[in-house]
Amino acid sequence: MLNMLVWIVVSALLFLVFLFRHPYFVQDVQNMLSNVQIIRRLFRYRQTNYFIVDRFLDAVKAHPHMPFLLYKDETFTYQDADELSNKAARVFLQSGCVKEGDTVALLLGNEPMFLWLWLGLAKIGCSAAPLNYNIRSRSLLHCFSCSGATTLVAAEELQDAVEEVLPSLLEQQISVFILADRCRTADMKSFKDKMSQASSEPVSKDLRSHLTLQSPAVYIYTSGTTGLPKAAVVTHAKLWSLSLLLSVMGAKAKDVIYISLPLYHSAGLVGCTAAIERDMTVALRNKFSASQFWDDCRKYNATVIQYIGEIMRYLCNTPKKLNDRNHKVRLAVGNGIRPEVWREFTSRFGDIQIREFYGATEGNFALLNYSGKIGAVGRDTFLNRMFIKYSLIKFDVDKGEPVRDSAGFCIKVAKGEPGLLVCKISARSPFAGYARDLQQTEKKKLRDVHEKGDVYFNTGDLLRIDEDNFFYFQDRVGDTFRWKGENVATTEVADILTLLDCIKEANVYGVEVPGLEGRAGMAAITLSEGQRFDSAGVFEHVEKFLTSYAKPRFLRIRTSLDVTGTFKHLKTKLVEEGFNPNQVTDPLYFLDEKGKTYIPLTLDIFNSVTSGKITI
Repeated sequence: MLNMLVWIVVSALLFLVFLFRHPYFVQDVQNMLSNVQIIRRLFRYRQTNYFIVDRFLDAVKAHPHMPFLLYKDETFTYQDADELSNKAARVFLQSGCVKEGDTVALLLGNEPMFLWLWLGLAKIGCSAAPLNYNIRSRSLLHCFSCSGATTLVAAEELQDAVEEVLPSLLEQQISVFILADRCRTADMKSFKDKMSQASSEPVSKDLRSHLTLQSPAVYIYTSGTTGLPKAAVVTHAKLWSLSLLLSVMGAKAKDVIYISLPLYHSAGLVGCTAAIERDMTVALRNKFSASQFWDDCRKYNATVIQYIGEIMRYLCNTPKKLNDRNHKVRLAVGNGIRPEVWREFTSRFGDIQIREFYGATEGNFALLNYSGKIGAVGRDTFLNRMFIKYSLIKFDVDKGEPVRDSAGFCIKVAKGEPGLLVCKISARSPFAGYARDLQQTEKKKLRDVHEKGDVYFNTGDLLRIDEDNFFYFQDRVGDTFRWKGENVATTEVADILTLLDCIKEANVYGVEVPGLEGRAGMAAITLSEGQRFDSAGVFEHVEKFLTSYAKPRFLRIRTSLDVTGTFKHLKTKLVEEGFNPNQVTDPLYFLDEKGKTYIPLTLDIFNSVTSGKITI
């Protein structure tokens, strides 16, 4: 008996010593068990062909009168959402322009109709391609075309944008609907009028019998690491995986999730699908407002919020109020929050659990900071590596490619050293690629990484792992940077700039601005022979063809642009030098939106930008 007691005491002491040396072990195990549950559920759903829309219909039966969507002063129950999406589904079916397996592009902002359209399409076995409502002209046509959509549904306030590209759409025999009672042209049809007359009776489940969990559910646009925006294929299985992550982060049934992120982004849409999975209510904001954020949370009794880094900073920059902690929010999920903003946010707005994650829409791998370590995006543990094979490998920034050893294999970085994050493509971690773009899909694959014949997904991001095995995001590589919560494709911006007569070449990149998340756009340009820099003309051009987040904030005029041996523009030195007039002898210009021109970047302007007196 005494020996047994001694054994128990010694075992307990050893376990305490183990926990002291490995303080995150219990959390690591809990996260692993959550991942196992997700894998089991996904396996069950694959076997039974059970989709998010099936989960929604089960929720309608279980609690038809529970609020599903709160929008402004309106409340839509699960039954309301079911009936309205049935109406939308019937309009598509009766129009004769949508058949099983088709894709429909949606050009509208955050409003209830977005969800009725998406649910309606899911009910009849079709895919949705939500377009960024900020894009216009060439980019709008490109994004529409690369999804393979046969139909476009657009908001009434976006008729002008649609009419600009309508001739091209009609050439392709595309059906165009406007969410208005009447249309300005006979070439577009009213969707609202038809929907008001449609039946709300359920549509047959047989309409989606052709689908499997590997079928495309939605196309989400991403710049990836190269070129124009691409339509990332999000399968029904991937949509399930993303939706289930919110439960791992701590979301529960009866929570109210406040969404102010665009629904055309994966984060915004997945907030809605996760709400369906968890039996939650969605409180939807048409557009983020820092001044109204907490009033909305109080109004809707929100308990979960979504964020990107910019949102958290904007909230911290609002004037302090006595009721800053007077809310019910307990959980914040998102990515891109800076450590100093994280600390200020929780100090000011209360004990809110922040669940920072890392992942790409098209990626086959995600990280979650389930321990709440400030600044980290996840954990590197042997438990994680049991499920997914990933590596941080050495990367040559100037050449834009991984460093390989004499045998031709990639080299893992040492702990604490930044490396390119890659994840092995397998049945457990598949990569669906981009719609109708095999070339760009192939570009995201790295072959012969650690073994002959292996294939890894290239995230295009540099991360590092510290001594406590936490992942930290370092930087984005390749031809994309992130600004105002959006990915900016540098080649697309460069192509737009070189359409101008005065610009011969353009090398576009992102530069850090103190106190701001992401990187602001900057372009090093050369002028065409015999041409002068037309500052007002350049402004007018970028205003017309580029979204607000893609416009270069800074321009640098050079006599020539440095290139590699394969004629790829060198960016590293340009990025390091930034837009500091003390370091750059070339002429520098700054985007002056009030004056509608580019103005010389003086030292005073530089100091005002870096101190935050001038907002960009």
